[in-house]
Amino acid sequence: MLDITNFDHVGIRISDRDRSVAFYELLGFELVADGGYVRGHPLVMLHPSGININLLGPANARQGENVLMDEELKYPGITHLAIKVRDAEAAEAFVAKNGIAITGRREFRGTRTIFIRDPDRNVLELVGPGPSVADLIAEHVHAN
Repeated sequence: MLDITNFDHVGIRISDRDRSVAFYELLGFELVADGGYVRGHPLVMLHPSGININLLGPANARQGENVLMDEELKYPGITHLAIKVRDAEAAEAFVAKNGIAITGRREFRGTRTIFIRDPDRNVLELVGPGPSVADLIAEHVHAN
């Protein structure tokens, strides 16, 4: 077994630097370094929670489309980033106040989640307090 301690960062391909940086800044991330975005290197964005995302680009094909989630053919790849939030109702109010569309929602055993999209339609799942999604899925599978 590999002795993993945690995720270090997640890379997200984007097409419009300014629009994406503004979106993630709205969520509380801070741009701390531009490693050379125009050459395909990351924009490093950190959140006070410790989450580190790297915005990579510029995308040069099919901007504004999510080939992993929005097409009938299902390609392999990372489909979404799930982020735990302290208060599901506050997260939903924040999203609504800022005009971010909720593209899906789920509630199971008191854990509420909503799904939103970044400017390139990358999916973010905002998971409210309660049991982890892994625990909820395992419980559901083992109960059936």
